[in-house]
Amino acid sequence: MENIETKDIQGIILKGYSNLPAADFLLLGIKDPKAVKNWLKNNISEITTGIEKPMERAMNLAITMDGLKQLGLDATTLNSFPMEMEDGMLTRHKQDYLGDYGNSDPANWEWGGKKTEPIHILLMLYGANETIMNAYYSKQKKQLEENGFYAIKKLDTTVLPLRKEHFGFQDGIAQPTIKGLGRSDNPENTVAAGEFILGYKNEYDQYPMGPVMNPAIDKENILSPSPVQPALKDLGKNGSYIVFRQYQQDVVKFWRYMDESTRLENEKCNEHEMIKMASKMVGRWPSGSPVTLCPEKDNSTKSDTDSFGYRHSDSEGLKCPFASHIRRTNPRDAQDMSAKSSVGIANKHRILRRGRSYGTPVASTMDPEDILKVSHAEGERGLHFICFNADIGRQFEFIQNAWVNNPKFEGLYDERDPITGNHSHPSNSKKTGTFSVPQHEGLRNRYTDVPEFVNVKGGAYFFMPGIKAIKFLSTI
Repeated sequence: MENIETKDIQGIILKGYSNLPAADFLLLGIKDPKAVKNWLKNNISEITTGIEKPMERAMNLAITMDGLKQLGLDATTLNSFPMEMEDGMLTRHKQDYLGDYGNSDPANWEWGGKKTEPIHILLMLYGANETIMNAYYSKQKKQLEENGFYAIKKLDTTVLPLRKEHFGFQDGIAQPTIKGLGRSDNPENTVAAGEFILGYKNEYDQYPMGPVMNPAIDKENILSPSPVQPALKDLGKNGSYIVFRQYQQDVVKFWRYMDESTRLENEKCNEHEMIKMASKMVGRWPSGSPVTLCPEKDNSTKSDTDSFGYRHSDSEGLKCPFASHIRRTNPRDAQDMSAKSSVGIANKHRILRRGRSYGTPVASTMDPEDILKVSHAEGERGLHFICFNADIGRQFEFIQNAWVNNPKFEGLYDERDPITGNHSHPSNSKKTGTFSVPQHEGLRNRYTDVPEFVNVKGGAYFFMPGIKAIKFLSTI
């Protein structure tokens, strides 16, 4: 088994920093590359590594392709990055692939879009509480301004009660375990390190594509040789690629649709059926318990349960509909092959999620009935979706295109993901979707005019270098 060099890997890749609930994400530009490189050199010890257990604060850093160009990385090395990093999210074919249309069109984004300033650096700050976070941010802000950076946007975050996201469902349950870190988990959920970290073998028993360079450029001999091309230096070793997308959630619209679709004959709210329908769309109840294990009502004793499949217990989607969000984003053993092969295929498309919510909850209780009492929710709320993968095309982009936005997923006809799917494709004048809940004897309940509950407000792909790679970048 490969030895994972945790001290050279940035900490957020290996840890979710759950003990550091406060966070700020700083989107930065580079105005003075020389000063920025000097800052990198002087702040390497500030960057939290995977071997550390930060108790008060943490800092991690990632760079876009534009940022790497600004730092002076040579064209040959830049060309060794995967195509997805070069293309980004803004080309027309990526818009088709990711389904970014209508309100989610990159022309409407607040950052990272077609009409916004290019992002160079992502600085991720974490703190044990707001007081520590605010002091840490103030300190970093001053240093950044004095060392060649300029601020583009500061993305704040919010800690929601009971580990929930804004729709009211417990989040962050289904995470793969990285093989080689010594953590015990079911074999089906233990995934090769090379699916998330460059420089290690992936589920194909191959090394993922990472940036390499001419050894002559590494004048201080900081980097290791590439395991695939030993004559070249490995800039990607112990790094990863970040997908960062800001998702705005329309919480009131979400629960109003559930309410209106399940009302009693006397037009009164049917609370149980309303929550049940929302849970069928998500694939879990608000507590986090899977609907495939608890099809009729929530069971908080199974709130953290992630060890389940679909093939034998729910092959017809009678418990967890085929179109539900969690069944789409990780089909587990349910694909058209043997259970073992299906899990193996699904594990080749896993991602590590490290996102944080932002904005004030519509109702502090997170209770649907309280949310429905709100006529207009002030402000904006949503999720800063952040995930790590070693192959953006095969992992995040595949999930988004082949599973989330595919209307024919698992034999369906015209259904996209009811939670995060985009219905505003230019080839179709209809801007709403459908959602089917299979019933016995081939029948189904079909819900129409499902609106978009989530819109993209910004996004970018980043390279998160290993610690040695950051040191190298400070020398070029």
